[in-house]
Amino acid sequence: MQHFPIFLAVAGRRVVVSGGGETALAKLRLLRKTDAHLTVVAANPDPELHRLAASGEIRLIARAIEPGDALCASLFYAANDDAAEDARVARLAQADGALTNLVDNLADSQFITPAIVDRDPVVVAIGTEGAAPVLARRIKSDLEERLPASLGLLARIGKTFRKAADALPMGGKRRAFWSEYYDSTGPQTLEQDGVEAIEPALKALLSKHLNAPQKEGSVDLVGAGPGDPDLLTLKARKAIEAADVVIYDRLISPEILELARREAIMLNAGKEGFGSSMAQDDINEMIVSHAAQGAHVVRLKSGDPTVFGRLDEEIDACDEAGVAWRIIPGITTASAAVASLGQSLTKRGRNSSVRFLTGHDTKGFADHDWQALARPGEVAAIYMGKKSARFIQGRLLMHGADPTTPVTVIENVSRADQRVLATTLARLEPTLSEAKLTGPALTFYGLAPRQAVDIAQTLPAQEIAL
Repeated sequence: MQHFPIFLAVAGRRVVVSGGGETALAKLRLLRKTDAHLTVVAANPDPELHRLAASGEIRLIARAIEPGDALCASLFYAANDDAAEDARVARLAQADGALTNLVDNLADSQFITPAIVDRDPVVVAIGTEGAAPVLARRIKSDLEERLPASLGLLARIGKTFRKAADALPMGGKRRAFWSEYYDSTGPQTLEQDGVEAIEPALKALLSKHLNAPQKEGSVDLVGAGPGDPDLLTLKARKAIEAADVVIYDRLISPEILELARREAIMLNAGKEGFGSSMAQDDINEMIVSHAAQGAHVVRLKSGDPTVFGRLDEEIDACDEAGVAWRIIPGITTASAAVASLGQSLTKRGRNSSVRFLTGHDTKGFADHDWQALARPGEVAAIYMGKKSARFIQGRLLMHGADPTTPVTVIENVSRADQRVLATTLARLEPTLSEAKLTGPALTFYGLAPRQAVDIAQTLPAQEIAL
């Protein structure tokens, strides 16, 4: 993020625009919506600028800008339709201590003005840091259609009621009150009975929420998928956005965590195989204690919570504490990983079953039916198998597995930095050591990427053996 988004208070403060043509007028169309004191400095001002000055909307200085013209200005716009003049006046304004914007010159500007959807006092700003102005306009157009014109009126009325609403305790109760006002009570009252009826409706709604019993806490055990936020289910996204507390694993991507409300409590309960981690009993206590205080808790797990997620222990803890819970499944990493290979987990004539294995459990490297796995045609998705790769390789070879059995390792499944390593059982180590994987990885035993399969089918048998 090159530009940090803020809303600057400009009421009663000085904003200076340098320029007398259409570019300056375009900036003024937006700036005149504010309560700032607007000054325009232009050697050849457009007649419209004279009209605005005569009406008292702006102060007009009809000459080229000079040192001191931007003193005490909170913002300065260089809008002269001349790059050299914009650069000159910007240097003067910066010497006067003003933040400067050179219109259509992102590199030399100290701030930028985003695309704006105005439902005063609700203002939505859209910025692309100059990378995609067409996209910003498209988003603005979509939001203009979605946000009703009455939203600003409802917000202004709601603003006058904020002090009364402070009687509600902070957190879920106050949030529920405002949600009901903006989602249903406010729009419906305005449409059916008009503006005058909104304040009485607000008072009745406040009384309802003040007298409502404290909502009991609950726990959502949510699968966040393999990392790509687009692979979240709609139910998972809604749960994250509504949560009071989010307790998340270390593999949850930052893009998914960004979906949580800013005021939500975010707690990292990351576990790492054979590394530092939070004890499961401590995680259980964290979940239960927040729910017991009336919070909506989201326990966010990578992939699907029902696959190697120690889900039962957390459910048992909720049951023992009398806390309501539900499971929101996610796309398990194996499903996303095999899709990236252009393969399916099962295929007629190849394998009619697939095994989901863990490389390690609470006691260390996990043991499995190696003899059954070593049979030709077996397919397995091995979770948390990176550190146990040499152990798995040794056990399979010891039980007669074909050394040329394809093995594929996918690091950072579904993310922008996903990496696919196609190898064989015999070469599993040293392939992993040489690759120096740093992210989470899933291993497919018995599967190769479709492209590798296609190439292998066109090679002579002796080359495949090599």
